[in-house]
Amino acid sequence: TKMVMVLGHTACGAIKGATATHLQSKAGNKPKVAKALDALLQGLSVVASKAADELGPKATEEQIVNHTIKLNVFHSIEFLLQYSPLIREKVASGEVEIQGGV
Repeated sequence: TKMVMVLGHTACGAIKGATATHLQSKAGNKPKVAKALDALLQGLSVVASKAADELGPKATEEQIVNHTIKLNVFHSIEFLLQYSPLIREKVASGEVEIQGGV
């Protein structure tokens, strides 16, 4: 069986930025999307929002970042399955397996 590995990594600057973007938005300071990086961080902030919700209101920013790193692996796997008919077909037939890790 062939395998697709989706890997996240600790100390991810993009996830850290996305978490900060989410927390700023939650505090009422909606960041402007002025460049591509801002758009990327805003897109990833959806995952940070889910992580924050799962951890609850007492979670620290560092805890949210660490949980977001893990959730983003699953988010990326779901994205691949949703938007790649070829990968979706190969997974369904058992020709390809998708695994995630950090």
